[in-house]
Formats: sequence, structure tokens, C-alpha cells
Amino acid sequence: MPTAETPGRRTGGRIRSQDAHDAVLAAAVELVEELGYQAVTVERVAARADVAKSTIYRWWKSKAPLVLDAYRTAVEQRVPEPDTGTLAGDLTAFTTALYGVASHPLRVRTLRGLMAEAQLDPAFAEAFRQWVQSRRDVVLTLLARGVQRGELPPAADLEAATDRLFGLFWYRLMVGHQPLEPAQAADHVRQLLDGLRAGRAG
Repeated sequence: MPTAETPGRRTGGRIRSQDAHDAVLAAAVELVEELGYQAVTVERVAARADVAKSTIYRWWKSKAPLVLDAYRTAVEQRVPEPDTGTLAGDLTAFTTALYGVASHPLRVRTLRGLMAEAQLDPAFAEAFRQWVQSRRDVVLTLLARGVQRGELPPAADLEAATDRLFGLFWYRLMVGHQPLEPAQAADHVRQLLDGLRAGRAG
């Protein structure tokens, strides 16, 4: 077995190694962005992360939850939950970071591929919905804080507002008829909040 003095290939082992866990997540993200979801295999992830396949299968039962767990972690780092002190500031910061994916063609291709896979594979679709909900929860938290601070009316439809924010993002990402420009984020947020305050969230 490798030691600190004699580094080598990680094995299944008895102890869950955080380093190995992080390496697997990083490898999965790299591979799905380089190759696309269909081409990713547990074998390739294991080789890239330098861990045994048994290590991966101890933590994830199949490729789908592994890839979505990895991408959830990556996206949380790339688009974190902001706390600027105002709802407009929070949503603008979040949406600006969200739209920033457009400057990374591999990430755009990956998101399109994951969305497409979710339409074809029911097992993958469930993991995909859980990941999407984790991102929706961030926006719902921001909106709920806005209600608590009196920046939105208590009856505001926060679910519909969240759909509207992500709906614009996904529609432009998938169809490509209009660009996703971070500079547009503040204006889109303003329109969203104006609708919420006027009772037109849906």
C-alpha cells in the first residue's frame, strides 16, 4: 500500500480518502467536458483520477450519479450563492456568473449534452433533475431572503420566478437564437423583479 514516503496508485482501501474522492470528481468533470457524457466511463474516470474502479463504485453506484455529483460540485464552485445584501445584487451576481458559461464552449456543449441525455435516459433524468433542483434552490433562497427583507411582496410566486430566470438561460443555451451575455444579467434581473413586484412573476 502506498505511504506518504512511497506514493503510488490509490486502492480501494478501508478508509474513504478525501483526496481520492476529490480526484474522482475532478476527473469526471474533465472527462465529461472533454469527451461528452456518452464517452465517459467509470474506467476512464478511474484512470484519470488514479484510483481503483472499486473505490468509485463504493461511492457511486453508476456513471450517472457520479457525473452529476461531480458537475454539481464544479458548478457550485463556479456559480456560488452570493450574499451582497440586496436581492437585486444577489440575483445579478448569480445570473452574471451563470451567463458566463457562454464564454466556455466546452461547458456549453456539456450542458447541452446533459440536458439531451436527460430526455433519453430515465435513470439519468432523475439524477439530472436533482442537480437542477440544487441550482433552483440557490435562487429560491435568494428570493426568500428578498421577501424577508421586504424587497418582494409576501405573495410573490417564487417558484415561477425561478423558472423564468432559468428558463431564459436554458432556452438561449439550447437554441442559440440569442446570446447569453453577462452584461445583460442586470437588465434581465430588473425585468424579473419588476414583474414580481407587480404580481406578474409567471
